[in-house]
Amino acid sequence: MKKIKNIKISSTFEKPILLDVFYKSNHQKKDVIIFCHGYKGFKDWGAWDLMGEAFAEAGLFFMKFNFSHNGTTTENPLEFGDLEAFGNNNYSKELDDLNKVIDWCSQEEKFKNEINENAIALLGHSRAGGIVCIKAEEDPRVKKVISLAGVSDYKRRTATTGELESWKNDGVKYILNGRTGQQMPHFYQFYEDFIANEDRLTIKRAVKNLKIPFCIIHGNADTSIAISEAEDLLSWNPSAAFHIIENANHVFGAKHPWLEAKAPSDLQKVVAICKSFLGN
Repeated sequence: MKKIKNIKISSTFEKPILLDVFYKSNHQKKDVIIFCHGYKGFKDWGAWDLMGEAFAEAGLFFMKFNFSHNGTTTENPLEFGDLEAFGNNNYSKELDDLNKVIDWCSQEEKFKNEINENAIALLGHSRAGGIVCIKAEEDPRVKKVISLAGVSDYKRRTATTGELESWKNDGVKYILNGRTGQQMPHFYQFYEDFIANEDRLTIKRAVKNLKIPFCIIHGNADTSIAISEAEDLLSWNPSAAFHIIENANHVFGAKHPWLEAKAPSDLQKVVAICKSFLGN
C-alpha cells in the first residue's frame, strides 16, 4: 500500500490545497473515495490516516485534503497557523476546492493507471457532510456520496438574528477552539457569501434532488451534531442507506492526536459500512 502525503495542488484562490493519497500500486484503475474534513478540522486530524489505509487495503484509491482556507499552512498542516485564511473561508470556497480535487483525479498523469475517474465517491464529515451532498447533486462526475455525522442545515449555523448587527459592524466574530484554545475568526464575508448563494447552499434542496446512491452514517451519542439532522437527511431522501452506530460520538471514538496503531472500533465500523456501500 502506497501513501503519499502533502501533494500540493492549486486552488482558485491564493492558498494551495494539500492532498494525501492512499492506494495499492498495481496499475489497475481503482474506484475513488474523496474524504472532506469538517469545521475546525484538517486532513491529518486524529485517525483519518488509519481510515485511509483501511480503504486502500480494500482496493480503493483514497484521497483526503485540506480545504485551502481551513487555517493550516503548507509548512505546518497540523496547526492553525493562518487564522486570517480561516476567517476568510466560506462554503463556496470549500465547494470550489472540492471541484479542484475532483479535476485533479482526471488530470494528474502520475496516477492515471491507478484512478478510475468514472467511479468517484465523496465522504464528508460534520460540516463537510453538507458540502459533499451539494457537490454530488450538482456534479455528474460524482457517482456516490456519504454523509458522516453530517449537518443538514447551514442557514441556522450562519448567524443568529441578534448577532448579525454586531457582526456586520465589527466585521468579525470569534469562536473558541476548545482543543487549541485559539479564538477562531469568522469575517462577515462568510454571511455575505451564504446569502448570495443561499439556494445552492441549501442542503435540503441538494439531498432531495440527489439521483445517485446516498449513505447516511451517524452516532447516537453525537453531542456536536444531533442525530435528528441525520433523520432530516433521510426524510428528504428516503431511499438513502441509513446507519446509526450505537454509542458512537461525533468523531467515532477518535481524538487528536491519535497514537494507537489501530483505529477506534466505532471508526472501524464506519469503514465497514462505507466499504459495503461502495461495493468493496
